[in-house]
Amino acid sequence: MQTLSLVLLLIMEKMLAHTNGCIYQIRSALDRAVHPPPPDPERFESTAVIALFLCHAKSTDLLFIQKADVAGYPWRNQMAFPGGHVDKIDAGPMETALRELQEELCILPENVEVIGSLGHFQTINNKDIQAFAGIWNQQETIWFDPAEISRVFQIPVAHLLALHRKKGYLGQQPHIMDLTYPFEDVVIWGVTAKILHHLLDILIQPEKPA
Repeated sequence: MQTLSLVLLLIMEKMLAHTNGCIYQIRSALDRAVHPPPPDPERFESTAVIALFLCHAKSTDLLFIQKADVAGYPWRNQMAFPGGHVDKIDAGPMETALRELQEELCILPENVEVIGSLGHFQTINNKDIQAFAGIWNQQETIWFDPAEISRVFQIPVAHLLALHRKKGYLGQQPHIMDLTYPFEDVVIWGVTAKILHHLLDILIQPEKPA
């Protein structure tokens, strides 16, 4: 199993190093996977985020934000995907994710190709997060309000995949307290780590024969 996962990892990294391969790999992974279903809507507040891929010439990154260091803020200093609460004016969670992306980082919806939904993930404070995956064509410069966001990270997918395999996460469901993805001086944990775990797991799974 370890040898197979390593071979799949190397193949996928090679595909992700080229834009066309990047888009194909992400789309096919989402299409063939089974994603977490929505919970009872009466018990959870609807929110949405987007896992945004940046396909460079020789690598593929995922975009994360670090929430601002504000006393009393429940998400203080946490790593997250861009997103927020679904408003009544939003046509649906996908529009929410794109609206929040523009509001938080000034990335326009027309410059993002949404690949699909990664499913639903719940928090301990009764939030239901529908996560989407998309690819940004990097046509604008990121800008953010430091009162809300302290930093923006572009983390190589290869780094995250290596951690995923090294920690034995592939095909497993670690306890939320054990699920962490460190990078430089930060750590991805909590519900963001749950979303990332699902994304990495489906990316590395082999395609089923036709």
